[in-house]
Amino acid sequence: MCRNILVSIWYLVFSIKLYKIQDTRYQIQDTKMRILFTGGGSGGHLFPIIAVARQLKKISPESELFYLGPDDFGIELLIKEGIKVRHILAGKFRRYFSLWTILDILKIPFGLCQALWFVYFWMPDIIFSKGGYGSAPVVLVSWLYHILILIHESDTIPGLANRLAAKLAKRIAVSFVATEKYFSLKKTALIGNPIRLEITQGSREEGRRIFGINSEKPVILIIGGSQGSQAINEIILAILPQLLEKYEIIHIKGQTLRRRPCKVVSLGSDLEKSYHLYPFLEENQLKHAYTLADLVISRAGSGSIFEIAACAKPSILIPLPNAAGDHQKENAFEYSKFGGAVVIEQSNLTPHLFLNEIKRILDNPALAQKMGEGAKNFSQLEAGQKVAEELIELVS
Repeated sequence: MCRNILVSIWYLVFSIKLYKIQDTRYQIQDTKMRILFTGGGSGGHLFPIIAVARQLKKISPESELFYLGPDDFGIELLIKEGIKVRHILAGKFRRYFSLWTILDILKIPFGLCQALWFVYFWMPDIIFSKGGYGSAPVVLVSWLYHILILIHESDTIPGLANRLAAKLAKRIAVSFVATEKYFSLKKTALIGNPIRLEITQGSREEGRRIFGINSEKPVILIIGGSQGSQAINEIILAILPQLLEKYEIIHIKGQTLRRRPCKVVSLGSDLEKSYHLYPFLEENQLKHAYTLADLVISRAGSGSIFEIAACAKPSILIPLPNAAGDHQKENAFEYSKFGGAVVIEQSNLTPHLFLNEIKRILDNPALAQKMGEGAKNFSQLEAGQKVAEELIELVS
């Protein structure tokens, strides 16, 4: 009753006669299926959307794809995929005191109005939401319009946006077994986290050329997530000379840390050749970096974990300590049960311990191989395809 009243007000404001609302959804006569993606905040939201979009274009190439969310990291990547993008204001709910929260509260009504406008004119057949604060207005408006909603939760502990959206969603997909308990079992399916399959198709020869690697030393790939990690950068710098004596380092320090660059370390010319520092790697670079890597050091976002697993690489995971609900820590330990990763909490991260753990893995080929097999056993390469098929089936 409440949502029908709100929709009626919307009709009167614009003096437009819309399609008649049925108990289930709008009956729109259109030969093309329209799918709207939403989510927001980080690459952890956008990369799975890209993965699903690529599968949709294979299964249903005539489909129209849209994205509605905040103007955050990586939006240009969606545009490159042929997805029509529009931005809305979105208020971020912080679990700590910040004056920015006041401004974010003011954004909420404006974001809802923007979502009402864009969703009405696109009128998609179904919504795929990756969660995050940017998805909340879009999911709510889609529910008001009686549009089908499928949400995906990447992490072991659901975020607030997805906990609320779950009550409005037709289907819920999760990445970890531990997440199922938070949602209705009737609506929930375990599928893993969609990844861009292209990152598993790198070449060692091409990677060596791109990164200028000429030695035969083992390669360590260091990833701090889409926003980078100052803590990981600093611990690497503390042991960098020792590392470079034995290993090649491909270090992705993060785009948002450009104003806080890694400190300059005095290295000999021979060691400098083994250190390859980047703010961010494009997909065509990243796939070769994964192929080259003998060990991956990373935060424990779900996207990074599932990419590492898909590439069957041993890893050391350092969970972000202040992640919402401590979900990165839970992600890391859930994944480590398969034997593919060692978890070091940031509070325990000392140069001596870190260096010894790296040596323990790379100096033991049998252990590294076993960890790679554990990673492969965890991977879910078909996750993106499963989401795409479910979206099409729900609309059919």
